[in-house]
Amino acid sequence: MIKALVLLHVLSAAIGLLSGYLAAVLRKGSGLHGAAGTIFFGSMLTASAAGAILAGFIHPNSGNVMGSTLTFYLVATAFVAARRREGKPGMFDLGALLFVLAVGAAGATWGFEAANSPTGTKDHYPPALFFIFGSIALLFAASDVRMFVRGGVTGAKRIARHLWRMSLALLFATLSFYPGQSTRLFPKWLRDTNLLYVPSVLLAGAMLLALVRVSVRNGAPPSLRLARRRLAAVEVAQ
Repeated sequence: MIKALVLLHVLSAAIGLLSGYLAAVLRKGSGLHGAAGTIFFGSMLTASAAGAILAGFIHPNSGNVMGSTLTFYLVATAFVAARRREGKPGMFDLGALLFVLAVGAAGATWGFEAANSPTGTKDHYPPALFFIFGSIALLFAASDVRMFVRGGVTGAKRIARHLWRMSLALLFATLSFYPGQSTRLFPKWLRDTNLLYVPSVLLAGAMLLALVRVSVRNGAPPSLRLARRRLAAVEVAQ
């Protein structure tokens, strides 16, 4: 049972990485992008859920629980943001908010436990890791609260919500692969070059660039935004 769960986690994570980078390079709004994104959604939900079970009950590790649960939340809420174009927040959104608040609270609690431990760590992780993940979780919780206050998100804000969350989940998965779990798969000479960090750096840069483009588009006059949407619709039809 444990070996099967580990295998499920590894295979799902590998599929998630491949499909995630494929979705990142494909034209947004195309059928191929949507298909790759759907595969990424299913595989990353499976990988993060399996990872959370392993880290929570099989091989207890609070740091891995933080990473797995936060990734699960990011992928789930990003997928819903992409699929639900209109409408007010519902029970799913409320459940997601409570979930990420719990992740943030756990991060703060475990961070203080690590700081006050004799070794200065918890499950071999320093306090900074828990505080960083906990802070990220609470920032997304604040974003969810703003969504409830506004009665939902539409237009460029909805796209930014999907893009930001899905890209960050892919970045977490990439960092979990290297340097997280796969350092022994690569020779020392290659690790010393730092070339294995290039995918993470490129992904982070592309994520920030795309968010800036979405923000600029949102700041354009309504007539220009309407013209852009009509042009995009014509391109899709062709």
